[in-house]
Amino acid sequence: MIIQERLEITAPGRGTVEITDQVQRIVTSSGIKTGLCHVFIHHTSASLMLCENADPAVRHDLEAYLSRLVPDGDPLFTHRQEGADDMAAHVRTVLTHSELNLPVTDGRCALGTWQGVYVWEHRFSGQRRRVTVTVYGE
Repeated sequence: MIIQERLEITAPGRGTVEITDQVQRIVTSSGIKTGLCHVFIHHTSASLMLCENADPAVRHDLEAYLSRLVPDGDPLFTHRQEGADDMAAHVRTVLTHSELNLPVTDGRCALGTWQGVYVWEHRFSGQRRRVTVTVYGE
């Protein structure tokens, strides 16, 4: 069996938005007990991550590290059509994940105790992001 739903996520700007509950709701309502949950983001300037969900400092530190690794407005970049964060956001997306595969066990994503699923927005301004969740199994 295969079930697919699309989520519309509002990202207020650079940073993370937890979507674990929405993904778990789709898995639970699918009726699939054992299988896989595939999560895909339809954008080139935002990504997905599986990350610790207990201490927000972890996500803050990841953002600080990525800002150092891929600085906005780097003179190396020629693609700047939408501002200083334009190409940096694309590089950040390529370095992170546009999709996640999560095991489904007993009708739920089998996440670790401190794991959460996040949209990681790489643009300064707020964005609407589309995420497709596909659950397959039996």
